[in-house]
Amino acid sequence: MNAITEIVLPGVVEPEGLQVQVRDLPAPGEGQVVLRMEATGVSFAEQQMRLGKYFDQPAFPFVPGYDVVGTVVAVGPGVDRDLRGHRFAAVTKVGGWASHLIVEAADLVPVPDGVDAAAAETVVVNGVTAWQMMHRTAKVKRGDTIVVLGANGGVGSTLVQLARHAGIRVIGTASARHHDAVRELGAIPVDYRDPQMYSRIREIAPDGVDAVFDHVGGAGLMESWKLLRRGGALVNYGSAATKDEPGNAMLPVLKLFGRLMMWNLLPNGRRAGFYNFWAGKRFRPAAFRARLRDDLSAVLRLVGEGVLTPQIAARIPLSETAAALALAESRTVLGKVVIVPEP
Repeated sequence: MNAITEIVLPGVVEPEGLQVQVRDLPAPGEGQVVLRMEATGVSFAEQQMRLGKYFDQPAFPFVPGYDVVGTVVAVGPGVDRDLRGHRFAAVTKVGGWASHLIVEAADLVPVPDGVDAAAAETVVVNGVTAWQMMHRTAKVKRGDTIVVLGANGGVGSTLVQLARHAGIRVIGTASARHHDAVRELGAIPVDYRDPQMYSRIREIAPDGVDAVFDHVGGAGLMESWKLLRRGGALVNYGSAATKDEPGNAMLPVLKLFGRLMMWNLLPNGRRAGFYNFWAGKRFRPAAFRARLRDDLSAVLRLVGEGVLTPQIAARIPLSETAAALALAESRTVLGKVVIVPEP
C-alpha cells in the first residue's frame, strides 16, 4: 500500500494542535479491507476526545474519526473480492480521519447507488443514533409530540426529519438564527437561549410531551424530565453542559446515570434512560452488527428516497481538519461538518 495521510490527536490540544502524519499502511489482514475515504466528519464525540473526556477513548496519540464512507480498494484473506470498487459506510469510533484505513469487512454497510458520499456520511452515526433513540428506546408513534434539544445539530436535524416522516409533532430548540431552518425541517422552533425556554415549550404542549431527546444534561435535565406526560420517555445521549468542566470526565456521567436510574424508579409512569450507541457490542457483537446494519440501511434508504435531507454544514479537505473541528465546535453551524479527500 502506498503512503497514506492521517490526522493525529496528540493530546489535550486546541484544534490547531492536530498533526498531519504520513505513513505506510500495512496490507489488510484476515477479514479486513482497505477503505479509501470519501467522507468522514466531526461529531460531538471527537470534540470530547480532544478534551480527553470521551468515555473509553484510546490513549493519546491516536487518529480520531467516528465514522467513514469510502470505496474498498483492497481486501484481505477470506474477504469477497467483489467488494472492491464498491462504496460502503462504517462506524469506526476512531481512525476515520485518514485518506485510507483498514476496516473489518463485517462492519461495512452498503451505500445505495446515487447517494453522495458526504450525504451518506452525515447520517452514519447521527442517523443510527436518531433512528435507534426514536424507534428502539423511546418507541414514539404517530400522533405523539416530542422535544428535540439542539434541533439544528447533526443528530437533532436527523431526529426532526425522521419524526416528521413518522407523523410525529416536533418542538425543536435552536438559536434564533436557525429558526427558519428548523421550521423548514418541520419542527416548531424555540430559542434555547431564552431563560423561559421550558415555559415556552409548556405553552406549546400544555398536556406534556411523549419524549424529550436531551444531549445537554446538566442542570436542565430535570426540566426535560418535568416536560413528560404519563407514559413519556426522557432519552439522554450526552452531557454537553459539562463538556468544558475541569476534572474527571466520568464524574458528571456517573452522576447522570444515578439520576436517570432514580427517576426510573418513581411510580409516575414516566421513564428515563441514557442512550449508548455501543450497547451490546462487547457481549453480543453479531447481534450488535446486525442491528446497526438494519438501522443504518433503513436510514440510508430514506436518504436515497429523498425523505431525509442530509444537513451538510461544510465540506473541508482532510489536511484542514483543524479548521473543520474548530468550525464544528463553534456551535454556529446547521448540520454536520464533513471532511473530504484532498481536491
